[in-house]
Amino acid sequence: MNPHISLIGAPTDIGAGSRGASMGPEALRVANIVPVLQGHGLEVLDRGNLSGPTNPWLPPDGGYRHLPEVVAWNHLVHDAVHAELRLNRLPILLGGDHALSIGSISAVARHCREQGRKLRVLWLDAHADFNTHTLTPSGNIHGMPAACLCGHGPQELIEIGGQVPAINPKWVRQIGIRSVDVGEKRFVHEQELDVFDMRFIDEMGMRHAMELALATLDVNTHLHVSFDVDFLDASIAPGVGTTVRGGPTYREAQLCMEMIADTGRLASLDVMELNPALDVRNQTAEVAVDLIESLFGKSTLMRR
Repeated sequence: MNPHISLIGAPTDIGAGSRGASMGPEALRVANIVPVLQGHGLEVLDRGNLSGPTNPWLPPDGGYRHLPEVVAWNHLVHDAVHAELRLNRLPILLGGDHALSIGSISAVARHCREQGRKLRVLWLDAHADFNTHTLTPSGNIHGMPAACLCGHGPQELIEIGGQVPAINPKWVRQIGIRSVDVGEKRFVHEQELDVFDMRFIDEMGMRHAMELALATLDVNTHLHVSFDVDFLDASIAPGVGTTVRGGPTYREAQLCMEMIADTGRLASLDVMELNPALDVRNQTAEVAVDLIESLFGKSTLMRR
């Protein structure tokens, strides 16, 4: 794994349905993400926060809320993430709402094209995020990033990385899904996304789900993890705007992260939807940092 880490803060809730994710990057810093990663012998550069348009808090227009502002933020994220990858660094995007993954993953996909590498995206989330402007009940773009990345969305968003679609749905593995809108569910099936939902995890276990999600990774594969903190059960992670009961337990989430770390292939990361305004004593940020530490090699005593 690349020991050169760059943190990029994207303090906006522009794509979300509730305010507060804009405070996520600072909460992760308060939870000591920098010294925790440094404690694993990693060189960590905190690039500070990107600065983009403020949230106008308007109703949807043509099925999208805040589309111009979401586009502006995603261009900023794309350029920042791509710059770190070109410097051979591992970017961690500190969100911010999940709409920002359009910018980060389109940058990762562009980098993979430039380097001739394959891409695998693990989407850890309670939601499929595969809505379109005709399917969405809310118009909030944080419910659409996976669809946009696969080429289903407004032109300004789907072309950010220079190629449409930015990614092939076959490169994506969604884990922990348990809340999908009716029309969105049909669309996910049509696109043949690999989804390891909570029913699958309940029946087969997190270990089996992760073995399948990580299968066929090789030395030429760039592994990107898009970690929406609402992936976790609300009992351990209350600080998100879209809690859904019945998510992975603390131990299941730790196993998920440890198995990703075991591959040695993690090359970029999003940490999304942390909302300190809804949190209790920053506990969700602390759990998130704890799990990120596991992604970077923290394991129990018995493992070397």
